[in-house]
This record gives sequence, C-alpha cells and structure tokens, in this order.
Amino acid sequence: MNTRSSKYIGLFIALALVLIPTPVSPAQPQTAASPQRSLADVLETITPAVVNIAVRSRDPAESNPLYNDPFFRRYFNLPEQRQRMSAGSGVIVDADKGYILTNHHVVANAGEIAVTLKDRRRFTAELVGSDQATDIALLRIDAKRLTALPFGDSARLRVGDTVVAIGNPFGLGQTVTSGIVSALGRSGINVEGYEDFIQTDASINPGNSGGALVTADGRLVGINTAIIAPAGGNVGIGFAVPVGMASAVMKQLIEHGEVRRGRIGVAVQDLTPDLAEALGIGETHGAVVGSVDRDSPAARAGLQAGDVIVAVDEHRISGSADLRNRIGLAPVGSQVTVEYLRDGSRNTLALRVEPEDGNGNVSSMPQALEGAHFQDAAGKVVVTGVEDGSAAARAGLEAGDVIVAVNRRPVGSTADLAASLKEVTGTLALDLFRDGMRLFLVVR
Repeated sequence: MNTRSSKYIGLFIALALVLIPTPVSPAQPQTAASPQRSLADVLETITPAVVNIAVRSRDPAESNPLYNDPFFRRYFNLPEQRQRMSAGSGVIVDADKGYILTNHHVVANAGEIAVTLKDRRRFTAELVGSDQATDIALLRIDAKRLTALPFGDSARLRVGDTVVAIGNPFGLGQTVTSGIVSALGRSGINVEGYEDFIQTDASINPGNSGGALVTADGRLVGINTAIIAPAGGNVGIGFAVPVGMASAVMKQLIEHGEVRRGRIGVAVQDLTPDLAEALGIGETHGAVVGSVDRDSPAARAGLQAGDVIVAVDEHRISGSADLRNRIGLAPVGSQVTVEYLRDGSRNTLALRVEPEDGNGNVSSMPQALEGAHFQDAAGKVVVTGVEDGSAAARAGLEAGDVIVAVNRRPVGSTADLAASLKEVTGTLALDLFRDGMRLFLVVR
C-alpha cells in the first residue's frame, strides 16, 4: 500500500470515530427537562380569584344622630348627608361558601360593600367579621362559578423568593406587578397591632389593599395591607399580612364573628445579645420573661421571671412580638406547648390559653379613664382604643399611647395597670409614650 492510500485510510478511521455515537452508560441515563409553566399561564388561572371592592360609607363628621332626623335637617337647612366612596381589593379563598379576605381598613365603617369579579359580575357583600389588630376582614357573597386561590405556606418564604401582587391600584382595575420578598417578620408599623409583615418590592399602591401576594406557582402567601409612601405612591416598600396569620383570623371570624384573643399571663422582652450573655445562654432569638401574673396559666404551669421562651408549638420564637402573635392568635381554651431555657437547661411545658379580661379592658376602671381599652404588648400596656366623647378622651388619652407607669409605679401588663389603678385615691398621673415622645399626663 502506498503512502497516499494509507493517509486516506487514516482519515476515514478518524472520521468514523467522530461520527459514531458514544454509547450511553446505563449508570447515567439521559432525562428530558420538564417544561416550566410560564407566569402568564399561572396568572390566567388565579387572577379570577382577586376581586375589586367598592365601599360606600358616610362622612364621619356627620355621625351625630340628629343628622338623621329630617325635621332637624330641614329646620337648620343642612345639606344632604354626603357619602364617601373608596376602593380596595379582596381575595376569594373559599369558592363554595363565597368567602373573601380583605383588609379591615378597606371595609371599616362601611354602609354598603360591593364586590366586582374579573368577569364583571357585581355582588353586594356581607361583612362576616373584621379584626383591626391584624387589619384583616372577611366578606361573603352569594355567587356561583367562583375561583378561589389556594393557600401557600408563608412560614416557608425566604428573602429573594419571587412574588406577584394582584390588586386594584387607584381604582384602575385589576393590575399585576412582580418583585421579590425583601424581608420577613417586619413590625413597628402599628404599635397596637399584631404584626409579622412580609416586605416586598412588588409595586403596591393605594387600592391594592386587601389584594393577593402570591408565589410564582400561584399560591396565596399574603394579603397586601400597607405601603411606605412619602410622596403618596409606591417607593418599593410594601407590606403584606402572612396568610398563616390571616387564615387563623379567618377561622375565628367564621366561628365567632370576632377574634377572641388569649393570654398566658407573662410580660416579656426581646432576647438581645447583651441579655443572652448576661444569662449565659447561646441562643440569639427568644423572648425573656420579665414577670408572671399571679394565678395565670403561666404561673400555674411553672414559668418564672428570667425564663427564655424559644419555641411555641415547635415554632421558633424570634422575639417578644412573635410570642405575642402566637399566643394572641391561639384559640381561647386551646393548649400550647412552650419550650424555654432555665439555668442552661431546655425544658418543655404545656399550658392552656385563657381569654383576656374583657377583651383587653381593665377592670375597676377609674371614672376618669372610662372609655379606654388596653392591651398587653411586649412588656408594656398599649391603649388600643378610646371611645369618642368618653372621659378618657376628655382626659387626653389617645389610641396608640404606651403606658409605662402609674403615679411613678412601673406597669408591664394590664394586670399591673389594674392593680395600680386600684391604689389611686386622688390625682392620677400616667407616664406614657406617644409618637416616640415621653409624656406626663395628669388626670383628675
């Protein structure tokens, strides 16, 4: 064979080696990539579950009963009562029963609530119940062919997860925006509220309140409720109530028409690094028991001042606000399992949640403070409401005030406040914080 022929044979062999496919090893089977569902397809399925809510309410300036008397109105030549219209959003969560979750502030003081579906059907909604502390309300409509949003697990959300906000911004109609989870466990927006907000940069504007925050696979993880808007519009900081909290409120609203909050009888504070070092523990999260109310569930179960609560029903407690949320939303009469640290050892006990006295009202209220409502909040006493025209209102007390002392005697719970008020025989002096400033309110 000459040299030229041998070169062609070598070239043919080389080409054959390149072109012949390499056999696939049985140990490494080839798999086909599963097709990923597009966001547009997901939205097409879930957007019918998000509704527009129109609320008709009367002007609060004309709440005097005399305004309802036609002779009084005619005699003083008063104009007809004005009606205010406001718009928000809601989420259908039970298609069979017509239940719709929204915000308390969307339907507060509503005279009439109208719900418009994506297919333009319009219904008058019944208010099942509303809870100001969590800003959650539940409506019901009598309608067929509804679409409900499935619940996701808000406890499993992570910063960076993709989320979509669906609502009715500025009354324009249904709008969809997307973003990510920016932070979790946000609080401090409303001092007397129960807060565990999901923060997102998905655009949320006025009118989005009560709308849905959903994951990329179409599951409801939050009810959009608040924005930080210095200029009146979205600046990339929005907040949603986790669906875990909203569903707990919904169950109580369905059963009782209101949220019946419980207590275990402890005043707590956040576990800070300095406090953890002083207590000689390695934990970085938890709630430190500052005091235990006498004859309370906590006292009967054996909790003591200085114990560090680290978990409730196997849910890790991040701080005092987290503990307050867990206990405050637990059904009254239910049993919770508390895990705590004492003297370097980890212990567990079970205790029963009992109702708050008078739903947060302090018994033996002095006449000068009648009309005020109080609630425990992270080792302090918060004024949750003051009735218009009441003695407490005339004394200058306001909702949101945080009372820290009565006649110079520190108070850390409503039980402390009640005990201190019983001992007051003359002038009442309240040390309190209002809008970040410390005030001294003298009540006679």
